Amino acid sequence: MRIHDQKLQTSGCRLFLPLLFLFLMPGFHCSADPGIQGLEGKTWAVRMAESIMARRPGKYDKWDYVTGTVLKGFEEVWRITGDSRYYEYIKSTLDAVVREDGTIEGYDVKEYNIDEVQQGRMLLFLYKETGEEKYKKAAARVRSQLDTHPRIRQGGFWHKKIYPGQMWLDGLYMGQPFYAEYAAMFGDSDSFDDVVKQFMLIEENLRDAETGLYYHAWDESRQMFWADPETGLSQCFWGRGLGWYMMAMVDVLDHLPEDHVGRELLIGSLRGLAKTLKAYQDEETGLWWQVLDQGGRKNNYPEGSASAMFVYALAKAIRMDYIDASYLPVVEKGFRGLTTDLMYKDSLGHYNLLRICRSAGLGGNYRDKIRDGSYGYYVNIEPIIPNDGKGTGPFLAACVEVERLAAE
Repeated sequence: MRIHDQKLQTSGCRLFLPLLFLFLMPGFHCSADPGIQGLEGKTWAVRMAESIMARRPGKYDKWDYVTGTVLKGFEEVWRITGDSRYYEYIKSTLDAVVREDGTIEGYDVKEYNIDEVQQGRMLLFLYKETGEEKYKKAAARVRSQLDTHPRIRQGGFWHKKIYPGQMWLDGLYMGQPFYAEYAAMFGDSDSFDDVVKQFMLIEENLRDAETGLYYHAWDESRQMFWADPETGLSQCFWGRGLGWYMMAMVDVLDHLPEDHVGRELLIGSLRGLAKTLKAYQDEETGLWWQVLDQGGRKNNYPEGSASAMFVYALAKAIRMDYIDASYLPVVEKGFRGLTTDLMYKDSLGHYNLLRICRSAGLGGNYRDKIRDGSYGYYVNIEPIIPNDGKGTGPFLAACVEVERLAAE
């Protein structure tokens, strides 16, 4: 499945793996790609970051996990380029909602929504960079949510207060990287056990032993209309859900102490997942499908956000030696698919990431039966849109990780 309207025509530049993504680096030029000529010398990370800032000048958006995901991508672009514009974009977005007393516009601890914890990572980033107390106070406010956030009987965080007794793959990315980084910054070593426990509960309750894939969600009561009455599991292996989970793994490992027993547990899970994703990568495009194990089925499609997340996580895992270099071809194929099949340059000169599922969740109550977790729901109900931050943020991070690999 390929998109040709306005997309960058780079099929004439299929690169051999030993060149290791030379097309990322300044100075590379592909005569088959007239769209790149206007931005010669700029990496894909810079192209996309500048396009995002052009579409959303001044700041990205409100306090929200999507905002936090995009800003995390900007942090990575800033680290590799040193360009202060990207740092200022992060800061202006946070400063629009963070007050001097640490309160955050649009954030309420007592909603107990694990999604809203995610952007706390950017508070920690700004506190480390500036030393300003308002960021520390705001981060402490976000951290306090985890002290009282409702949990399943086994100790896992509910996805949201309105979804009692449910763990979703998404929630691991939303809560655990912040939880682990906060623990590392402020000497809360006891919390690392709890961080690891969240992953182990996912492994125990959501992983399918036959395929190696993970179901989107699990209901411990087994009462939700979307849940299997025997297992409590939802029906499908949703691409972005597993993308969130894999990104959470590699990001938490940045902060988990070297001598913590949980490191090897997480790395073992990560290696198993990498092997599984290699098997489910689409041979033609190098991308991953909206419903991962149903490639080629009617209305299924290679999806942009999941593919960006997997490229990011796999590339980072290679760089950090969690997985070996045999996965380089998987990363190369995935990145090539993102930048050829899912990319176009519009008439304004902006770069656009295509084919992103706008949203996908599971019904929180019996009145919300459209979100039933069926195959038809994932492929037919939710709109497919360009440039959603759930895709562009991970794409930025993926670009940077691939560039780091190329530099090694």
